[in-house]
Amino acid sequence: MSGKFSRRHFFYGTLLAGVVPAGGFGSTPSLKMLGYKSPNEKLNIASIGAGGKAYSDIRACAQTENIVALCDVDDKQASFIYKQFDKPPRYKDFRKMLDKEAASIDAVIVAIPDHMHATAAMHAMERGKHVYVQKPLAHTIWECRQLTEAAARYKVATQMGNQGYSNQGTRQCAEMIWAGEIGNVTEVHAWSDRPIWPQGLTAIPPETPVPSTLDWDLWLGIAAARPFTAGGAGYPAGFADGGFYLPANWRGFYDFGCGALGDMACHILGAPNLALKLGAPTSVECVSKEGVSGFMFPKKSVIKFEFPARGSMPPVKLFWYDALTEQPKIPGVPEGEYLGDLPAPSRAPAEAAGAGGRRGGRGSGGDEAPRTETTGRVFNWAQIEWLRENPPTRPAVPNGSLFIGDKGMITTGTYGEVTRHLPVEKMKDYSFPQEVLTRSPGHYHDWIRAAKGGEPACSNFSVAGSFTEWIALGVVSLHFEGKLEWDPIKMKITNNAEANKYIKPTFRKGWSFT
Repeated sequence: MSGKFSRRHFFYGTLLAGVVPAGGFGSTPSLKMLGYKSPNEKLNIASIGAGGKAYSDIRACAQTENIVALCDVDDKQASFIYKQFDKPPRYKDFRKMLDKEAASIDAVIVAIPDHMHATAAMHAMERGKHVYVQKPLAHTIWECRQLTEAAARYKVATQMGNQGYSNQGTRQCAEMIWAGEIGNVTEVHAWSDRPIWPQGLTAIPPETPVPSTLDWDLWLGIAAARPFTAGGAGYPAGFADGGFYLPANWRGFYDFGCGALGDMACHILGAPNLALKLGAPTSVECVSKEGVSGFMFPKKSVIKFEFPARGSMPPVKLFWYDALTEQPKIPGVPEGEYLGDLPAPSRAPAEAAGAGGRRGGRGSGGDEAPRTETTGRVFNWAQIEWLRENPPTRPAVPNGSLFIGDKGMITTGTYGEVTRHLPVEKMKDYSFPQEVLTRSPGHYHDWIRAAKGGEPACSNFSVAGSFTEWIALGVVSLHFEGKLEWDPIKMKITNNAEANKYIKPTFRKGWSFT
C-alpha cells in the first residue's frame, strides 16, 4: 500500500468521525436495536399528509411496504392518493390517527407544511414510531434541536427528505475534496431559481369561504388563527390551483414556510454540508434583499454564512442566492463553463442516453450506469461532448453549488449531481478518487432498512438536525439588517436580542409540542 494512500486513509478516518456510521450506511443490522424487524417483513406505514409531496413519498414506500393509515386536512388535495389507497382508514387530525391506529403503525411519513413538521414528527416519535420527515426538517432552530434529541431518546429510525444526500454525486464531491484535489476550500456559492411561488406581497386579500373539503383550523395547526382567503383579483395565483395560501403558496409566508431556503437549500447545500463537514456557523447575514414584506419572504435575497475552521479545514464563507433566472457570474469561473445543473439536450439518439444525462459513469464514457434512486445523475464525459456538438436551446435551470479551493474548483447540481472539476476539460480522462463513503441503497430504502434494524439512514436526524438548524438561521437573518452572531451551544443570537424571538415557535392554544 502506497504512502499516499496511507496518508489519505488516515485523513479520511479523522474527518469522517461522526459523519458516517460505523460500518457505513446500512451495513450489518444490529439485532439489539429497539423495534427490530426482519428485513423480509413489511413495515406498516402511516402518512401525515396525502396530497402534494406526500403523494410521491407514499407511492415510493408502498412499492415494498404496507400503507395502513392516511391523514390529510384537505380531501381535495388528498383525492389522488385516496383513490389509489382506498382501504386504509382516513383522518384529518394526525393526533387522532396516532392515538387510534397506534397498535398497527410502525412508521410515519410527515409531508405537510413546514410549520407543522416538528409537532407531527414529535407526536409520532413519542409513540415509538420511525419517522420520515420532508425537508426542511423543521420550521425553527429550536424544533430541529428537539427532534434531534428526541430521535436519540426514543431510538427510532429517522430520515429527512433531502434526496441528494443519498446520491452518488454528493459522495463523489466529498471524496474529491477530502482527497485534496482542489486544496483548501474557503468559499462556497450556492444558488436556486426558487421561489416559483409568490413572495414579497404587502397586503392580504379579504376573507373568502373555506372550501368544504378543507379543515382550515387543523391546517393552521400551531400557527396563530387568521381568516381563510383564496385570494382574488390583483393577487398572483402562483401555481397549482392558485389559492392565496393553498395549495402550495404557503412556502412564501414566514408563519408557514421557510421560503427558497426551506424548499431547496436542504438539497443544494447537502453536498457542501457533507463535503466540508460544516457544523454550525458563527454568523449569518442577509447581504441583500428585494421586495420586502412584513408577512412574506422577500422576492429575492443573498445570504452569507461564516463557518469556523473544522479540524484541518480552514474557515469558509458560504453564499446563498435565490430567485436567479440564470447561473450566477462568479469571479474566477472561466467564461462559457456550465455551473451546477447541466442543461438537458433538446434531443438525443437512444445510443447517446449517457450524453443526455439520463445515464452516467465514471471516467471518460465507460462503466455507465442508469440513473436510479441510488445514483442520481453522475458525470459522463459523453454528456459534455454532446452539449458541445448540440448546443441546448434552453439554459439549465439555475440550481447548484460551486466550491472554490486554493488549487481549483468543483461544481455540482441540485441533488449533488454531475459533480465535476472546473474547467470541465479536467474531466476528460478523469477517474474519481477511491470510494470511502458507503453508497446508499436508495433514499427511501435507506430509511426503511434503518426502521427494520439496519444502520442509520444517511440523512437521519443526527445529521439532518444540525444541518437544518443553520438553514433555519438563514431564515431568521431575512428579518434583519446586518450580521447576526450565533452561539450554537446556548442556541442564541448574541448581538441582537430581538432576533431570538424567531428561534422557537409560539404554539396556539389547543396545541402542544409533546
